[in-house]
Amino acid sequence: MDKQNFVTIAGLSKEKINYLIEMAQEFEKYPNRDILNGKIVATLFFEPSTRTRLSFETAANRLGARVIGFTDAKVTSATKGETLKDTILMVSNYADVIVMRHHIEGAAQYASEVAPVPIINAGDGAHQHPSQCLLDLYSIYKTQGTLENLNIYLVGDLKYGRTVHSLIMAMRHFNPTFHFVAPTELAMPDEYKMYCEEHGIKYVEHTDFNEDVISDADILYMTRVQKERFSDLMEYERVKNVYILKASMLGKARKNMKILHPLPRVNEIAYDVDSDPHAYYIQQARNGLYAREAIICDVLGITIDDVRKDKTIIK
Repeated sequence: MDKQNFVTIAGLSKEKINYLIEMAQEFEKYPNRDILNGKIVATLFFEPSTRTRLSFETAANRLGARVIGFTDAKVTSATKGETLKDTILMVSNYADVIVMRHHIEGAAQYASEVAPVPIINAGDGAHQHPSQCLLDLYSIYKTQGTLENLNIYLVGDLKYGRTVHSLIMAMRHFNPTFHFVAPTELAMPDEYKMYCEEHGIKYVEHTDFNEDVISDADILYMTRVQKERFSDLMEYERVKNVYILKASMLGKARKNMKILHPLPRVNEIAYDVDSDPHAYYIQQARNGLYAREAIICDVLGITIDDVRKDKTIIK
């Protein structure tokens, strides 16, 4: 069987996305199994992470695999000048699959080309975050009952936000209408607007952010203004608190509307929103466990039929 990777959401068909969502549903029913007993999952995080790393490691542990890896590139041989290629080849000697986050765009694709084992992209620079995208899709499906014909509002850092870039590509199959809500400095890059136009995806741009603008949203996807992506800190200070979602802004929201956020949040969602029935970002993070269990199993060649027939469920 050819090696499978999970590097980008762009190449996934509608059928594959639905398949992975269905597999995530199976893991939500029974997340604790021994289906990966004897497997080793390496987590290589060259860039800081909390939710992504812990959910991947939890997914591996709950499925019976063992986890090796690092959370800080400073403790690796990269500080001695070891190349990414050599690091990947070395770790491939020890692991059945590698989960990697890197600050350089395209690093995961490069790793997938040199590694003899599957590579899962846990985020590469401002480029893509496909596993976050899958859990986002799963969260949207769970809350809306469909992925079809939805009004999805993307708010905040649309320039550097790899999660929103991935979501646009994944949703091309499902006839969405996107609303891009951002200050000029953080507007959706032209390449992604061109992508929308090439794939017949409807979109509207806004600079205002208020209860009237968001009243038609099915999904309100908030993002953090990412300080680490700015070379000019004065520019960051100008835009960091431009859009703050408060509970008082939800009076006109649709009943079915849910608020998503890839987390961590800083100031962009006020704490008074947490108790509102539209808030879903904590549950969204929990969905990451099931989505990442599905991803790990899929790249290792474990099918949904294998999961359904699995007798190693731990209740």
